[in-house]
Amino acid sequence: MIENSLNSIFILGEEGKIYYCNKASLKLLKLTSFEEILHNSLYNFIPTYIHVVCKERLNNVLHKQQAIDYIEAQMIRKDGEIIDVEVKTTPLKMGEEYYAQVVIQDISNRKLAMRLLHEKERLASLGQMAASIVHEVKNPLTTVKGFLQLLKRDHPHEYLNTVDSELDKALSILHSLLFVSKPDLLEEPLLEIDVSKKIESTVLLFQDKQDYVKLELHIKDAGRKIEGKRNSLLKAFFNLIKNAIEAISEKGTITIEHYYQNGWIHVKVTDTGIGVAEEQLRMLGTPFFSTKEKGTGLGLTQVYATIYDHGGDICVQSELGKGTTFHVKLPTK
Repeated sequence: MIENSLNSIFILGEEGKIYYCNKASLKLLKLTSFEEILHNSLYNFIPTYIHVVCKERLNNVLHKQQAIDYIEAQMIRKDGEIIDVEVKTTPLKMGEEYYAQVVIQDISNRKLAMRLLHEKERLASLGQMAASIVHEVKNPLTTVKGFLQLLKRDHPHEYLNTVDSELDKALSILHSLLFVSKPDLLEEPLLEIDVSKKIESTVLLFQDKQDYVKLELHIKDAGRKIEGKRNSLLKAFFNLIKNAIEAISEKGTITIEHYYQNGWIHVKVTDTGIGVAEEQLRMLGTPFFSTKEKGTGLGLTQVYATIYDHGGDICVQSELGKGTTFHVKLPTK
């Protein structure tokens, strides 16, 4: 039962030395053989910043026979990926010696689902506020535009044309905000979508930028499909690439990667642009927050809303002066 348990089970001694682990432990850490883990220390698979706490708890189990109920921690897989886990540790007596029996469960998907739910709720709240503001502002602007048309007809003037043009811009921004705050207004059917093909077709729309921006496309695992809204996804990929281009002030490179892993399609868009300050990263995707002088932030808002609407995830890494990477994950069928 232990050997075929879905949970990872370890038997540990002093200094976290591993005397036993089951098959699930290999899968948890992405190892291929028991030789890679037996008689090593479990601390080799735990981030250093929690070593002190883990050692204290292990000592309590081994020397005071104190059981420790489920707590959350993190582990490092062979490929360097850090995962969230839930750990329960109990003393185990064999002969005259006490060991620690450690039961570990991977909760990365649960944590991801909770984060996605939180992000969707945050965007939904922002969307409701934005939609209310749009309706309140759009009505008087529409009235102003109507009277402006009458004024232009009776008293033509170039200044009135400028005012009319600026009003059109304001109404266009309000329309965009209304769409990204309530994406369900566009009732698109769900279709089978080959994400790699959509990315390739989107990249073709930026051929005129190739004189100062080099677009590198790396497609792996082509043909993988998701169920989604074609136009919304196309617009999201368009906005991601457009955002990357606008982040490059002179010459630079944009690298777009597509690959499949563990039931998810991954799309990475990396630019060599100006980058984003760490304190601003968490604000990306919020309506009207933009790092660009004349930006509205609505493009990225549409990206985030669309990805979450498809049950996906999006994260961003950036360094000032070096560039930014947007990492999108979409679940396959």
